[in-house]
Amino acid sequence: MEMFRLIRREGPLLVSMPHTGTHLPPELRRRLTPAARAVPDTDWHLERLYDFLHALDATALIATHSRYVVDLNRPPDDASLYPGRDTTGLVPLDSFHKGPLYLPGEAPGGDEIRARVETFWQPYHGALETELARIRAKHGYALLWDAHSIFSVLPRFFEGRLTDLNLGTADGQSCGSGLGERLLAAARAGGGYSAVLDGRFKGGYITRRYGRPGERIHAAQLELSEANYMDEQPPYAFREDLARRLRPCLRTLLETLLAWGAGAR
Repeated sequence: MEMFRLIRREGPLLVSMPHTGTHLPPELRRRLTPAARAVPDTDWHLERLYDFLHALDATALIATHSRYVVDLNRPPDDASLYPGRDTTGLVPLDSFHKGPLYLPGEAPGGDEIRARVETFWQPYHGALETELARIRAKHGYALLWDAHSIFSVLPRFFEGRLTDLNLGTADGQSCGSGLGERLLAAARAGGGYSAVLDGRFKGGYITRRYGRPGERIHAAQLELSEANYMDEQPPYAFREDLARRLRPCLRTLLETLLAWGAGAR
């Protein structure tokens, strides 16, 4: 099976979806617990939610494999992105709810983890590098939107109910000055959704690694509360009635990013 899907378009925006994949290779699936085989920690249905990307002429890079194979939004050395906070690793051993992913004696060792990085992690990041370079060469700059979603209530990572729209710019380091604040204003202006900038989610490895404003590559992450567009219990059904209300807000965010980029280049 292909490692990712690339939908190449000609505009200055690249949308990355590193956690929307659900595929588990058969040799891995047999080693996982029944609960893990349902891949509950997926960023569900993002490609369907962002179904307007063609209208923005935005390139999309979409993971096909589950984050349980390897987490594409973690650094390859597995260094913590949030030192002092609980988090899952480059190759997770437990779920967001702290349930074991592997059957007894089946957890991967160091050699297997390195092999997964080479086989699954590196191709995705190679594609990211290539597409951002292509876009920058064409337009003189590139814009990266890293699209994520997560359970609205997840005590392991945050208290209470998650803010609807969680924007991350690595405390302003992954993009040019003022972009994060402009995105926050746009998020708060439309649809009645709550929004925060660089709160609990400041942007993962992709945002921090590829957001290089000094090289005219500007990156932002959106961690979206799943309650805004889907059922959060199995089978994790998509809710078109909720998505229909949310999409205009998401589109406004990306249009704000595009307008900022055109003005800042």
